[in-house]
Amino acid sequence: MGDIANSSVQFYPKKKRVSGAAGGGGEVNHAGDFGATLEELRDLMELRGPEALQKIEEIYDSTEGLCQRLKTSPNEGLSDNAVDLEKRREVFGQNFIPPKKAKTFLELVWEALQDVTLIILEVAALISLGLSFYQPPGEESEACGNVASGAEDEGEAEAGWIEGAAILLSVVCVVLVTAFNDWSKEKQFRGLQSRIEQEQRFAVVRNGTVIQIPVAELVVGDVAQVKYGDLLPADGILIQGNDLKIDESSLTGESDHVRKDADKDPMLLSGTHVMEGSGRMVVTAVGVNSQTGIIFTLLGAGEAEEEKEKKEPKKGKQDGTLENNPNKAKKQDEAVAMEMQPLKSAEGGEVEEKEKKKANVSKKEKSVLQGKLTKLAVQIGKAGLVMSAITVIILVLYFVIETFVVQGREWKAECTPVYVQYFVKFFIIGVTVLVVAVPEGLPLAVTISLAYSVKKMMKDNNLVRHLDACETMGNATAICSDKTGTLTTNRMTVVQAFVGDQLFTAVPDPNQINSKTLELIVSAIAINCAYTSKIMAADQEGGLPKQVGNKTECGLLGFVLDLKQDYAPVREQIPEEKLYKVYTFNSVRKSMSTVIQLPDRSFRLYSKGASEILLKKCASILDAGGEPRNFRPRDRDDMVKNVIEPMACDGLRTICVAYRDLPASPEPDWENEADIITNLVCITVVGIEDPVRPEVPDAIVRCQRAGITVRMVTGDNINTARAIAAKCGIIQPGDDFICLEGKDFNRRIRNEKGEIEQERIDKIWPKLRVLARSSPTDKHTLVKGIIDSTVCEQRQVVAVTGDGTNDGPALKKADVGFAMGIAGTDVAKEASDIILTDDNFSSIVKAVMWGRNVYDSISKFLQFQLTVNVVAVIVAFTGACITQDSPLKAVQMLWVNLIMDTFASLALATEPPTESLLLRKPYGRNNPLISLTMMKNILGHAIYQLIIIFTLLFAGEKIFNIDCGRNAPLHSPPSEHYTIIFNTFVLMQLFNEINARKIHGERNVFDGMFSNPIFCSIVFGTFGIQIVIVQWGGKPFSCAPLNVEQWLWCLFVGLGELLWGQVIATVPTSQLKFLKEAGHGTGRDEIMDEDMAEDEEEIDHAERELRRGQILWFRGLNRIQTQMEVVSTFKRSGSFQGAVRRRSSVLSQLHEVTNISTPTHVVLSTANATGAPGNPGGECLP
Repeated sequence: MGDIANSSVQFYPKKKRVSGAAGGGGEVNHAGDFGATLEELRDLMELRGPEALQKIEEIYDSTEGLCQRLKTSPNEGLSDNAVDLEKRREVFGQNFIPPKKAKTFLELVWEALQDVTLIILEVAALISLGLSFYQPPGEESEACGNVASGAEDEGEAEAGWIEGAAILLSVVCVVLVTAFNDWSKEKQFRGLQSRIEQEQRFAVVRNGTVIQIPVAELVVGDVAQVKYGDLLPADGILIQGNDLKIDESSLTGESDHVRKDADKDPMLLSGTHVMEGSGRMVVTAVGVNSQTGIIFTLLGAGEAEEEKEKKEPKKGKQDGTLENNPNKAKKQDEAVAMEMQPLKSAEGGEVEEKEKKKANVSKKEKSVLQGKLTKLAVQIGKAGLVMSAITVIILVLYFVIETFVVQGREWKAECTPVYVQYFVKFFIIGVTVLVVAVPEGLPLAVTISLAYSVKKMMKDNNLVRHLDACETMGNATAICSDKTGTLTTNRMTVVQAFVGDQLFTAVPDPNQINSKTLELIVSAIAINCAYTSKIMAADQEGGLPKQVGNKTECGLLGFVLDLKQDYAPVREQIPEEKLYKVYTFNSVRKSMSTVIQLPDRSFRLYSKGASEILLKKCASILDAGGEPRNFRPRDRDDMVKNVIEPMACDGLRTICVAYRDLPASPEPDWENEADIITNLVCITVVGIEDPVRPEVPDAIVRCQRAGITVRMVTGDNINTARAIAAKCGIIQPGDDFICLEGKDFNRRIRNEKGEIEQERIDKIWPKLRVLARSSPTDKHTLVKGIIDSTVCEQRQVVAVTGDGTNDGPALKKADVGFAMGIAGTDVAKEASDIILTDDNFSSIVKAVMWGRNVYDSISKFLQFQLTVNVVAVIVAFTGACITQDSPLKAVQMLWVNLIMDTFASLALATEPPTESLLLRKPYGRNNPLISLTMMKNILGHAIYQLIIIFTLLFAGEKIFNIDCGRNAPLHSPPSEHYTIIFNTFVLMQLFNEINARKIHGERNVFDGMFSNPIFCSIVFGTFGIQIVIVQWGGKPFSCAPLNVEQWLWCLFVGLGELLWGQVIATVPTSQLKFLKEAGHGTGRDEIMDEDMAEDEEEIDHAERELRRGQILWFRGLNRIQTQMEVVSTFKRSGSFQGAVRRRSSVLSQLHEVTNISTPTHVVLSTANATGAPGNPGGECLP
């Protein structure tokens, strides 16, 4: 493996890389411009802690020395010189990992050909072709020929090959259409990926100013600013850090956060998350040379590069790298199995998506729709298999008895080909029944519908990262939303202040404040706000000033400007490097503190944070004269009652600003935080307003109308939260609801031992509307509690919004996680399913609408498809049994199959959503896919079509006064009789496709039809092709041209479908007691137990070939295929050890495939999942 690792990572032409060391004429200078080579830096990044520091000192003297060698400045960064940046890219590489090559069209064609039914058809067609060319010797053929009841003339015999050829041709059509769909799907997915990647930007210092650049443009030598919530896009070495803690679990598997320090452990690795603090790093490795890149290349992301490498001779140096460092090999092995949070590649990296999917720790249950569809498809497939088998058996028996018993013939050797030809014909009829019965259009309809929705959702500011999230959203019953930035505008402004024993309900005039206090306010806010937060001039003339960075801090800085002071001079006097110690904000502290050293060597600490929390740590407060006076607990209670609560009831966020002076000696123990941040002096308490977004109240009303409960989960004070919830309409006066603080919530849901009990959560969540002062763990607990709850009849489907790093667990746990595109941290985006590109709650409502639309589109398609299936199967079956020949020929069946599957799925899956979708309650997980109304429509239309077709079959020749087409001999020419049946059948389907647009029994089926160009063009296009097939299809399609009168009759009968649809709509569903619903959700016993879900592997095909057609539907043929597929997917997915470990268990589990895979998942459970005790992941059952 060592060999592969290194060969595959060498990415750039050898001469440039080795030049620094080996030297080679004119090339030396090229890397010699920089005092460090790619190898040196890559080896350096493999070290940790003291080893790394020692190596930096040995080679470069210090981190500053390294910056000099890389021709960069720790403070000013690189100059924005395009030539220099380009040169760095040449020498050290670009910051992207080349994506895996997309499948070519031919590969997709080959995959579509693997379909079992198509293979059976191809074989049958080939046999039929072969036999049609065999002519038995003349004389004997008479003896067998009578079987064919009437000899054929020469022309007909020669045309025998046409049927076989036509079947092959239609198979080719089906395959091409499928492959094309897969190909456009893949293309869309890659486009989506690259869109996600372009969104990711990173802050770097260039020419002394901080700018945001796309991650792919980072180069070695850039000085990047890292802060809380970032996903590091490249490897680097820390120059200066404040309380920096990194989550390296994505690389090392260690869940503890690693403290980083310029003097102890300065190594920062790509793909890791910043959990706390901030700092600056110099970038030392990018793209395939970074630690994540190396692992990715191992996983085969850069296959193209590996091929290049094979052509180039290896240098000894490279081969040695891995062996020298056993630590690295181990790390890579772990990393392969670990969840990879990758570097973004230049254009979509499905590798990352798949890797992430594969390793996602909290596996989501299979999406609701997929579960229901799989079940339904398996049932239909079984029925089809039985019908086709019976058809073949009846045909063969009838023929054998008729020929050898009734007519008393003997089986002669020379007659064998003739008989075999009959058997092949029967077999082909059987297979066509099967082809029509199996709804292979279902996976296609799902794909098309989802892909179409995802594309359109982009316009509605929803960037969907996981396809099935879009459909799950339609079933959402609860939304847990953040307050700041989602429900509110996230433009903070200070509107009230308590300074010098006086409460100002508007920003005070600077003259009203003591000058010493004013100076303290300015210093405390300027120094103790992240230096990345600042207020810039407005973009447009007369617009609001631009807030950059943390919005709360911007509100405080705005307060300084409103006091007619300026914070910039203070920051220039005390630049970031001079800050002595920084305790950054995190969800536990709920405050931020900064220590500076004063000229007399003593220290001053500035602190700001949530007022209730910080006031408890204050021992004094500044009075009107700017002097500290005692601040006792009693004073604090007065202040809470008279200052903080009134502010909070106005919906304001209260922030306390305080300071403390500490002696120079003995120097305080900075690690002992509790002793440092205490005995503070309160300077001021300010009330910050964050106005509700104007469109939110309306969006929340729409959610409530649609049966979705909106809950607010916020870190704010309960009074503030309640005031905002009332403004939004989450709580209405007179409603029965509860608002809780995090600590009350925790007290109520835990038993004496401090364990969380589901029954206790069940008592709270149905009425809970606001959870205030909540920690990320509370949010996760609430989401998990609602999902696992069984108090209501339906299992709740929960959506969660989040923007902070700490929201990750809740976003992952939720059925659908929404991350904020603007305010959200990279970590939140990684954990989410949908990114709201405008951070707006009303975009969530659009997602609900699209989700419901997907569900309805699939139901429309099902209603249409099942009608065709029922009719076609019954016609083929009874026709074959009564007349020894199917009235619909194989090729005609394939055409019907093509229109009703591929075209109809396109037409019905691209219906745009309407507002009326939000007027009904969510369907719920256990609701059947096919409602009673749909079942009524399916059966009603099937009855109409069967009556018409059987009338035509048995009396058609009399009605139209044409030759009878029944009992025609082998290879006889096509008859007008059967052509009329075929034509009528297709036209009835076409008109029924219009009926299928409505599934809730609406009368106006044309409503909105002409605003959907795809639907109209498909219906008219199909009609056009049908005319061509009937008039000029001839022998291949077994069609004889019809005259105008016959055409008009066919059209008239087809139009009858629309009228009949109105008749069906009149019949009340409630009167039809015999109707059964179909396509229920998975029952409780089929849902994985949580513990088992840990071991269970889900290979997500949704992101890849979303069409595994009918393979999924006949267990008999399928078991082995599923196994092989799973094994090959493991081989492909790059988890080397995983594949080897699991292969044996996979094969031993042949009898334990709990769910025959849907088009999107193969699910293997390591333990039998039925009857899982307790079933924490279960659903509500009625």
